[in-house]
Amino acid sequence: MQEDLALRGARYLRRRAFDWIAEVGRVTLLIGELFRFLAPGLRSFGLVIQQMGSIGVGSLWLVVVVSLFTGAVAAVQAAYQFSTVVPLKFLGAVILRSVIIELGPVLTGLVVGGRVGASIAAELGTMKVTEQIDALRAMAIHPVRYLVVPRVVASIVMLPIMVVFANAIAIFGGFVVAVTSIGVSAHTYVIGLKQFFYLKDLYSGLLKAFFFGGIIGTMGCHYGFATEGGAEGVGLATTRAVVASCVLILISDYVLAHMLFRFIFAS
Repeated sequence: MQEDLALRGARYLRRRAFDWIAEVGRVTLLIGELFRFLAPGLRSFGLVIQQMGSIGVGSLWLVVVVSLFTGAVAAVQAAYQFSTVVPLKFLGAVILRSVIIELGPVLTGLVVGGRVGASIAAELGTMKVTEQIDALRAMAIHPVRYLVVPRVVASIVMLPIMVVFANAIAIFGGFVVAVTSIGVSAHTYVIGLKQFFYLKDLYSGLLKAFFFGGIIGTMGCHYGFATEGGAEGVGLATTRAVVASCVLILISDYVLAHMLFRFIFAS
């Protein structure tokens, strides 16, 4: 009995490993087609602008709310954790660097990935199960050029822009809490911002956002195209797109941070 269970477990793990390898292969093929049709897809500039509005403007209110309270929480936590270690005059510097390096890009990526990844997967999944994608192929319109390129390009362009807004709003939220609740003067807070602001920190956060945008757009399109089984399949594809986007954002955040701060910006 135990050998039978072990054999079944081994078969299950082997099947899951093969499924994962096949999934990676399908994503790689999609990325290859994305680069192949990138130039023709950009000629439909109106579609890119439309997706930029849907992804960026549609997500802006959510980014504003999350960023405002992220900065406020960062101020409270920094004041509590560093009050006995670092003088509160450095509170602005702590919030600034933590926001522009890590909190701004990652939280914006996760929030936008949840909203936009689900939206793209649901939209393309519905088109897949209702055979609209097959109709595009019948009209000699390649789905990657018409559907994938505008969404991925819009995600890559808009996420760094939203991260800039998120950084500014989070720093402002930290400023409000620091001045009204913690007792740090506005002058001291601003001096800390100016004294410890480095362009390499800002560039690192924006570079992360660039990759996060590509992950969100690619995962949404991949799972949208892989949808099967009607309405239930659309819901499953939406869930998978959000989970994959969030997990890959966190993994790529570590990889990029390791490369940026151990090698590129080490000096």
